[in-house]
Amino acid sequence: MTTDTHFLPLLADRDPDAPLAWRAGAPVSTRQFLADVARFAPLLPGEGPAVNLCVDRYAFAVSLGAALVRGHASLLPPDARPDTLARLLESGGTSLFALTDDPKLQTPGMRRVLIEDRAGDATDAGDSAVPSIDGAMHAASLLTSGSTGVPQPHAKTWRTLVGDVAVAVKRLCRVLERPTLEGVTLVATVPVQHSYGLESSVLLAMLGGAAFESGRPFFPADVAQTLASVPRPRALVTTPFHLKTLLLSGIELPPVDLILSATAPLSPQLALQAEQAMGGVLLEIYGSTESGQVATRRTTESEVWETFGDIRVHAEPGEGDGPERFIFEGDFMPEPTPMADVLELLDERRFRLFGRANDLIHVAGRRSSLAHLNYHLNSIPGVEDGAFWLPDEVADGVVRPVAFVVAPTLSANEIIAALRQRLEPVFVPRRVMQVKAFPREGTGKLTVRALREFALAQLAEDDTPVQMGLAVPADHPVFAGHFPGQPLLPGALVLAEVMEAIHRVPALVARLGANPTLAAAKFLAPVRPGSTLSIELLPEAGTGRGVRFDVRCDGVVAVSGRWVAVQESA
Repeated sequence: MTTDTHFLPLLADRDPDAPLAWRAGAPVSTRQFLADVARFAPLLPGEGPAVNLCVDRYAFAVSLGAALVRGHASLLPPDARPDTLARLLESGGTSLFALTDDPKLQTPGMRRVLIEDRAGDATDAGDSAVPSIDGAMHAASLLTSGSTGVPQPHAKTWRTLVGDVAVAVKRLCRVLERPTLEGVTLVATVPVQHSYGLESSVLLAMLGGAAFESGRPFFPADVAQTLASVPRPRALVTTPFHLKTLLLSGIELPPVDLILSATAPLSPQLALQAEQAMGGVLLEIYGSTESGQVATRRTTESEVWETFGDIRVHAEPGEGDGPERFIFEGDFMPEPTPMADVLELLDERRFRLFGRANDLIHVAGRRSSLAHLNYHLNSIPGVEDGAFWLPDEVADGVVRPVAFVVAPTLSANEIIAALRQRLEPVFVPRRVMQVKAFPREGTGKLTVRALREFALAQLAEDDTPVQMGLAVPADHPVFAGHFPGQPLLPGALVLAEVMEAIHRVPALVARLGANPTLAAAKFLAPVRPGSTLSIELLPEAGTGRGVRFDVRCDGVVAVSGRWVAVQESA
């Protein structure tokens, strides 16, 4: 191996016969891994980059190593859907080729290279030298879905990835009170193409001395079985969503020495429950695809985050009237990197996290964040999953959040009562909707776009009747000129009030659109000065999907009719 400081090894110094990976309970040695990389690298095309679509973590690691040896960057998309691959082809050109361990996976327009499963066959595993990789080489580009759902590429050099893992290893060794991570086996529920899944499974083994289990268990029984299949000390690499699902399952879990969690803040209650159930230390990781992992906290001990190594954070004024920006820099980071979060800085290495800058909300002059609201919603016993959503339409200038929950044993009123004990009154939702599941990504992330589309679809399907009251002032100016001596409220004004009532209900706006069509109206009784109106809105079932309405005047139906969505012309 070269001693040139510009080059860095593909693997950390380790026993060549020690496991680098585990597959179905069987170890795969470091020696075997090096042999597989050496065998596979010459088979790759001469031009790249490579699109690594391997699901099995060992196949991914071999593909990543072979691409680096061959001089190719690896593009890591969030999924292998046809539209995702088509977008890569548009931006990457005809030299792109796909690496996959699935012989059935189709990659239209892109050359496909199948990773043959020969791991564990040590017949050709000689004494391969550890390859050296140019530290400045473009090693990988993570194509994240982001909070908006639009994938963005984030390029990483090999030096950046090596440095990223190095600072994490020091922190993990300190927490585990071990000199190295040798012998620690990582079981991850997150996909390896995600920055957190990459850093905390494959790279933490390759560059940090640990080993990884090659699968990606998802269901609680699979997670428990996979943990039991590998030796201790063992670590579970997961997310708050996956962790909560695991603990709610009631399945008995093998002892775990370390639990890593990332992608969203974890409640202290859930962290304590996890430590008690599995016996290990839980550590949360904070970072982003742009920055890499930059800080951790021991959630059961403190809400304060501490940066890795020599990483520092400072605040800068935002543009115009925008919020402050918080900039991280130092150690492996090639340049200062802003975070899309609101922080409270205690010093240049410690901070509290309030939530993402783009999820701050204002209701009736009060400020909060969706992350804060979601934290309290998900802390209610019986809520298996939950998310607040802010409708696009804002009635009378006041935003009205809606809460969606997976909570089979709780009623909407019980959830609202619990939230009243946790939140300021202005943030308690008027509507709580029960759902079966959320459209979360493999990491458990629920993107802004996915939640919006999901919320609109759920609200459009809601058939719950809505009732609103309205008092008609006796001195309303319209009475002065409308049938003197026998004043009546004009029918057009009644219909305008019905339309205003519809606009106050996000479910009905989602169903009808912002400008629905009046399909029918019958005026059955007069509305006199001083009357009390009751507007009842009745969403229709079936194919029509309109909204019927009855307007009662002092208990008598005065106006009835139906609104429908505007039909698009063919």
